Amino acid sequence: MANDLILEIGTEEIPAAFVPRALGLLEGFMRKGLTGAHIGFGEIRTLGTPRRLTLIVTGLALRQEDARVEVKGPSTKAAFDAEGKPTGALLGFARSQGVDIEGLMTVKTDKGEYLYAVKDVKGKDTAEILPGLLKEAVSQDMFAKSMRWNNYETAFARPVHWILAVYGGSPVEFEWGHIKSSNLTFGHRFLAPGAGMGGPIEISGTDDYIEKLKKAFVIVDGEERKKIIREGLAREAQAAGGRLVPDEGLVEEVAYLVEYPVVVRGSFSESFLDIPREVVVNAMREHQRYFSIESDEGKLMPYFLTVANTKAVDMAVVRKGNERVLRARLGDAKFYFDHDIKKRLVDRVVDLKGVVFQARLGTSFEKVERFTELALHIGAAIGFSRAAEEGESAADYLADGFNPAEFDQSATDPGLYAKFVVGRAAVLAKADLTSGVVGEFPSLQGRMGSVYARRSGEADAVALAIYEHYLPTVSGGELPASVAGAVVSMADKIDTITGCFGVNLIPTGAQDPYALRRQALGVIAIIREKKFTLSLEEMVEKSALLLAPKLTRDKDAVVSDVLEFFKDRLRHSLLAHGLSFDSIDAVLSAPWFDLVDAVKRIRALESFKQHPACESLVTAFKRVSNILKGFDRAVAPDPSLFTDPQEGELYEAGLAIAPVIEAHWKAGEYEKAFEALASIRDQIDAFFDKVLVMAKDDAVKNNRLAMLASVRALYFSLADLSKLAV
Repeated sequence: MANDLILEIGTEEIPAAFVPRALGLLEGFMRKGLTGAHIGFGEIRTLGTPRRLTLIVTGLALRQEDARVEVKGPSTKAAFDAEGKPTGALLGFARSQGVDIEGLMTVKTDKGEYLYAVKDVKGKDTAEILPGLLKEAVSQDMFAKSMRWNNYETAFARPVHWILAVYGGSPVEFEWGHIKSSNLTFGHRFLAPGAGMGGPIEISGTDDYIEKLKKAFVIVDGEERKKIIREGLAREAQAAGGRLVPDEGLVEEVAYLVEYPVVVRGSFSESFLDIPREVVVNAMREHQRYFSIESDEGKLMPYFLTVANTKAVDMAVVRKGNERVLRARLGDAKFYFDHDIKKRLVDRVVDLKGVVFQARLGTSFEKVERFTELALHIGAAIGFSRAAEEGESAADYLADGFNPAEFDQSATDPGLYAKFVVGRAAVLAKADLTSGVVGEFPSLQGRMGSVYARRSGEADAVALAIYEHYLPTVSGGELPASVAGAVVSMADKIDTITGCFGVNLIPTGAQDPYALRRQALGVIAIIREKKFTLSLEEMVEKSALLLAPKLTRDKDAVVSDVLEFFKDRLRHSLLAHGLSFDSIDAVLSAPWFDLVDAVKRIRALESFKQHPACESLVTAFKRVSNILKGFDRAVAPDPSLFTDPQEGELYEAGLAIAPVIEAHWKAGEYEKAFEALASIRDQIDAFFDKVLVMAKDDAVKNNRLAMLASVRALYFSLADLSKLAV
């Protein structure tokens, strides 16, 4: 026998972004709670709107399962004295468990024999357990921010007005602060009969709950609301003679802003289409949560779509109200844009001297100076552009006479052209921060810089790089398509990360206000996607050197910490892509600053783990690493000190494969390098079987240690194979 359970927490409107996360945590808590209580269940489902978080459990067992509980007691040595009589420890344990000493069981473990109390516990009725479990579910911390109201001790994202709890058709009664649970819920705040808190709805079960709320103008299933919204948007866009500009993220957001979605189409003056598309779409989306419509040719149309939370008697009133609000918003955008384009983008760079990037790291102008030089360095390092000339700085790319558009790539040194594009894009990258549009719509930074660059006559390559240097904006997001954009993006992010570490603004487990983790992942993603061959260590060193006047910590410590930070991000990224922890750890314990090369070695190592010789080799290499702890002499072994044949055999085998491994290493043929290493397995095994490394004669001992160090050197620059778990 089984029953269904429904729990609903009724509140004031919860912010849309809070709802999906809260529902996930609520489900996870209930799943863990029921499993821990040994109560069987079928499916757990969550539903939610801005005013309610709902949990439904189907097939919930009527009783807990009967359980046999084993409780560990004292060891047999501690349980009995020398005469075999029970000690106080044993008597106290038996008394605490409510069992006789004769009923205790002796169990052998890895740590010796212990006495256990074994008890059969009869399961309780589920109805008896649910009040406490549901109260705990409501009490858990589900939100990034919670609030208290009136003089109540309880806290939630928004004030709670009611709690519905029904199991098997009957109310589950419990109290959460000032709220008593019941079998009552409430419909839509405005549309339901007896709207607001005046029209309680009695609930007896799951189907009853969903259908009665639907009649009260509440679509409680978020997926159903999204379907209604998508269909309404598509229908209204078609009616306007166009198509919806896709925005699934906005669909997700507005679905949790409404309980009864109604799509409304409005219009605005065509004169606003003179503003760049990005500004119009952003003004509608970010500030008003409006969707845009475009023609079949992809041109923006003077219409918008919004999702209302109510079906008014006269929807024209709703439409006109939204049009009035949008008209004011677009009017502001047009004013700022018209004012912005009166000034060239390059002339805005000097205004960055009045924009503080970070109090301890200086202005945005100073930041631009730093990462422009770093970008020029990176461009040269990857072979994309000519190296910067001695003394060259950001100022060289602000000259009025400079315009990369004048360079004909086919007739000019491509490396010189690329250098100008990188330098010019870098110095202009942050200039739009001083514009009115970006001040009003911060999410357009980079996009507006690109727009203003083209309007100022900058080269398309420069304009594109300005936009791309902010990418990726989210973990796993779009990456720069152009090399120049990728170079400036990396320079900007590395400057931010190194600078923050340099003034002790290091992320903690709970806080990362400058999004350094995301920026590090962005740098890693760009390097891997573009297959750039360059040293991350060298880039961070260069950045720290440029930041030297700002650093409040030792430069070498900053570089070390930043590289460790990148290593940790790289490790997490590779684990997320399914690579084994031990292979990652082995390569990251060797030189890893060339990220593309390091990942290639990790993949080769994954394949090498299937080699027949791998397991015995790794066992031997672990012995090598353990023996060599504390031995750091860089000396070659002396064959004249060999006393056992196996020493000479291993020495000769090492000499023979060293050039082979080096050739494969230089060619990037890492699987072949590891396979070559496997060819000396027999000599290594024989050495450890026959030779005593820690000989009494210090000269012989140190020579054998030097021999093992030479063996370790064969693989240590590729990967620390002793880290493999095979």
